[in-house]
Amino acid sequence: MKTKITTMKPKRKIRIKLTHKSIVMGILFLIMMPLQAKERGFTDASDYGFSPKASGVENVKALQTALNQGGNIIVSEPGTYKVAGTSYIGSNTSIEFAKGVILQKVDEEGPFSHVLLNKGALTRTWDEHISVKGLHISVNGVVKRYNEVFGLRGQLAFFYVKDLKIEGFRCYDIEGVQFSIHVCTFEDLLIDDTILEGDKDGIHLGRGNRFKISNATFKTLDDALALNAHDYANSNPEVGWIENGVIENCNDLSLEGQPIVGYFCRILAGGWIDWEEGLELQNADAVVSGGRIYRVDGLGDDGKPIKGTWKTKTRPTHKEGTVVLDGIKWVMMQDDVQYTAGVRNVVYRDIFLEKPRSSFSIHFDNSSWSRSYYPGADIPQQEQLLFDNVKVLHDGELPFVKVNTPVDVFTITNCSLRNSGILFHGKKGYVPDYGKTFVNFYGNTLYRKGEMVLIENRIPGKEIELRTANNIEIYDDFKALIIEGEGNIKIESDLTGLK
Repeated sequence: MKTKITTMKPKRKIRIKLTHKSIVMGILFLIMMPLQAKERGFTDASDYGFSPKASGVENVKALQTALNQGGNIIVSEPGTYKVAGTSYIGSNTSIEFAKGVILQKVDEEGPFSHVLLNKGALTRTWDEHISVKGLHISVNGVVKRYNEVFGLRGQLAFFYVKDLKIEGFRCYDIEGVQFSIHVCTFEDLLIDDTILEGDKDGIHLGRGNRFKISNATFKTLDDALALNAHDYANSNPEVGWIENGVIENCNDLSLEGQPIVGYFCRILAGGWIDWEEGLELQNADAVVSGGRIYRVDGLGDDGKPIKGTWKTKTRPTHKEGTVVLDGIKWVMMQDDVQYTAGVRNVVYRDIFLEKPRSSFSIHFDNSSWSRSYYPGADIPQQEQLLFDNVKVLHDGELPFVKVNTPVDVFTITNCSLRNSGILFHGKKGYVPDYGKTFVNFYGNTLYRKGEMVLIENRIPGKEIELRTANNIEIYDDFKALIIEGEGNIKIESDLTGLK
């Protein structure tokens, strides 16, 4: 009997221990996963089920769980990963995708905007120290103009972010209602090594300070680069100055069958006023009221601007979202009040332009989509733009630089130009004073045979001071022309025809 009891008790004990052990081990496994990731220095998203074999819904859930760990996240297995919604990345997080990894948007639960968005974008709180490396997005026809944040339209999007690094990004099928990369309200932004192709903007920036964009190749229908300090109401979530940046080693290529629209870089400014009863407003107009900036969302159900104007009688005061007053749909844009927006202190260096379109536009919008400048507002002056070693590789005659805002000075140096010069233009009566502009033009190579219009002015009363030196004329019959219009152009020049 003793022997019998002795042999049975251990068996029962072992059975109970094993059951208990399996439960404990399962719990320990879940607890230890993030600890092990911390020990090895990274988290592999596959540990949470992110897989080329999973559905788009499953992958979004798995990737979000991985991102929530923070630190260094990797996606190590090559393959095409379906994603059916947005994943959110927070502060102090880097994510790196191995070569051969593609995130493909799929419509499993309806169209959506962003593949990746920072968490603070939803609450307008700053995220810091974020890195995205090797991301390749396939849009796959799945687009939505914006969803989480009014006016934020990037496949890869960030809003309220500091110390952001994007490296090795690829997107070959940009669709018409969304930008590829969209960053607004930023400090210390680095975008390096990108290839972007398709039917909308490549890199679209809103207000921000300190940035560098380098080693980029564009084949875009619309702007390759948009520095849109002001913008359409539904194309940036906030407005303000874009300043202190470098854009270098970029190629603007033609995509077969594309019409010639947009610019290599749009440099967009704006100005607006305080709300007053009785103001005549149109789509996208901005006003300041009660320490906030509000904008008119005047788009119809078809996504196009409603033509005409509205007269405002009731002051907007809401703290967030959209409110309709007097038939006007008011969007609360921001509580950081300023009255002008523009671009200043930006260097463009080592740019190669194959697409025969206008290269740079120092720009005001003035259409039913948006009028950048409201009559009577402070006049924004864009400042200190440098174009260094820009190579025009096409024979098109659209302007190298178009100017229809006040700008204090811009410099063109070490550039190669063919048939395109500088155009100053503007709408009569739109801006009361376009100010004086200094143009430095030196060390450039001119490949034009015969006459070339170096500067044409179409702005009455415009003052321009042109200084040129140390330029090379390739052909003996080259001759520079100036069309002064109703302006006043002062010239100190070494060029044939202007000496």
